[in-house]
Amino acid sequence: MSYGLQAKRAEYIRDAVMSASPVRLLTMLYDRMLLDLNRAEAAQQAGNWPAASEQLIHAQAIVAELSGTLKVDEWEGGENLQAIYGYVMKAMVEANLQHNPAITRECINLLEPLRAAWHEAAAQLPTHAPAPSPAGTGGTLGVG
Repeated sequence: MSYGLQAKRAEYIRDAVMSASPVRLLTMLYDRMLLDLNRAEAAQQAGNWPAASEQLIHAQAIVAELSGTLKVDEWEGGENLQAIYGYVMKAMVEANLQHNPAITRECINLLEPLRAAWHEAAAQLPTHAPAPSPAGTGGTLGVG
């Protein structure tokens, strides 16, 4: 991809993130996190450890963002979600250190239903009034 095309793509993504509602940002983060994990798993299976590591580290950054902005005391399920974030964070580190695609797959299997649930919840909200998300969305992580 040429530099001009890359710059335009980055600008488009930045604009999409900056104009997204909190709920849309949350679903974008989940989408990117699962994309990273699937890419990491494929790289692990191919023995491409640097690429796998890069993807796992980015997924960890997203989990850290989601965990750090989670308002546990404002949402009944907050403590359980926080525990899941803690578990997958440790599992991603282990998957990276051990070069273990099975652990990466476990993370995918745990997070995929959450992503689907957030997308389903977001689809049920009125499009004209973005609702605050209990998981927070206040970060600067790339989602594209």
